[in-house]
Amino acid sequence: MLARRGFFKMGVGLATGSAFLADAARGSRPDPNRRILLKGGTIVSMDSKVGNLAKGDLLIQGRKIAAIGASLPSEGQVIDASNMILIPGFVDCHRHSWEGVLRRIIPDGDLLKYMAVTHQSFALHYRPHDMYVGNLVTALGCIDAGITCIIDNSHNSRSMAHSDAAIQALFDSGIRAVHASGAPMAGDWDRQWPQDLARLQKTYFSSDDQLVTLRMFSGLDRANFALARQLGLRISTEMLGAALVQQFGSPLIEQFRNEKLLGDHITYNHCNALSDSVWEILRDSGGNVDVCPRSDPQYAIAEGIPGFQKALDHGMRPGLSVDNETSYGTDMFTEMRVAFNIQRALATNRKFRREPNPPAPVSARDVLECATVNGARCAGLLDKCGTLTPGKEADIVMIRTDGIDLYPSNNAIGTVAMAAHTGNVDTVIIGGVIRKLHGKLLGVNMVEFRQQVGESRNYLFAKTGYKPDIFS
Repeated sequence: MLARRGFFKMGVGLATGSAFLADAARGSRPDPNRRILLKGGTIVSMDSKVGNLAKGDLLIQGRKIAAIGASLPSEGQVIDASNMILIPGFVDCHRHSWEGVLRRIIPDGDLLKYMAVTHQSFALHYRPHDMYVGNLVTALGCIDAGITCIIDNSHNSRSMAHSDAAIQALFDSGIRAVHASGAPMAGDWDRQWPQDLARLQKTYFSSDDQLVTLRMFSGLDRANFALARQLGLRISTEMLGAALVQQFGSPLIEQFRNEKLLGDHITYNHCNALSDSVWEILRDSGGNVDVCPRSDPQYAIAEGIPGFQKALDHGMRPGLSVDNETSYGTDMFTEMRVAFNIQRALATNRKFRREPNPPAPVSARDVLECATVNGARCAGLLDKCGTLTPGKEADIVMIRTDGIDLYPSNNAIGTVAMAAHTGNVDTVIIGGVIRKLHGKLLGVNMVEFRQQVGESRNYLFAKTGYKPDIFS
């Protein structure tokens, strides 16, 4: 275990949240008999069998949602959810979490600049401590923004210690995460990967019944895929761009399909500029896809248009992903809106041009489903999260609607998908543990947090000779 607990307050004393502070600080499971009632909120369950309630209650017992109803008996800890919209926690399907200390370092960057700044520069100098700090920055930022689950695509595992530190940060943060361990893309490293996956699995992931789980992050590589199958691991892989057709285009993926190497255990990131035949292979193999509404245009990847409409055209239900924070923020609200507006612009344009069979415009509910249900499917965790369903684990976000920016809330789904922002995220619960309450993260020592983040950033700047200019 890494001795970095100074980030977390180990005592009590938060006037509004002291009852939950110990859980938040330890990253532990809640008492299985503890009950929390979220009372009087507007519930958007994203589960057709549960439905939605204009005003209802949600009961949590231990880790799980115990009941949802119009008026449940008040018992245990009661949290006033009036003027709140309750939704399943957002799921970010693809995040390079180790880059957390590099937030907005290249706001105008394209893909070449991103590669030069991250993999070919800063990544070469990361210590295990910097992996820990980067992952912690990302995970806590996600929780604050209502993202309760991420797939951590960790492609800077330069040594066993680097992987250990990245994983420990996820555990310590309290987020639900899938750590997708991958190889560095540049420079010297220990070449311990992928064989180190077996050690990681034994050391940290002997049980799947925990908040952090393991998978492989790899390109289309037969030996890697065989190892993942041997270890029983899911796989995340980048699937993007005409520039990578030789690696990811039809001939190779057709071979993988013919050799029965594909399946519903694989999540494909980006899915930009793929041919119809590749889309058909992904769909017919049962694969899961996530698209990057901001990343693909930001970094000028291939055609620059996210694969959202293509996924819909081929009958696939994509998740959404932020990718990284080197150019923009950790905001699934914006991902939903960018996907919504680009799709509707393309659909309208095709209709305007009188193209045959123009697509129907997506709805606000469609993009909210992408950010919750479909994301949980990409993570392989739809049995645990993604909807507000009794029996599932309690990953819940409460959005306050009585502020000047959201009041009056005339349509709950429209408010969430089209108007709310991270500042409206009032309370975040992950696996039955309250991580954010009344707008404040619980258990985080911000003074110590800033000191360690600053030390890591200053170290990396010094090692690379980077001279920060906050205006360019």
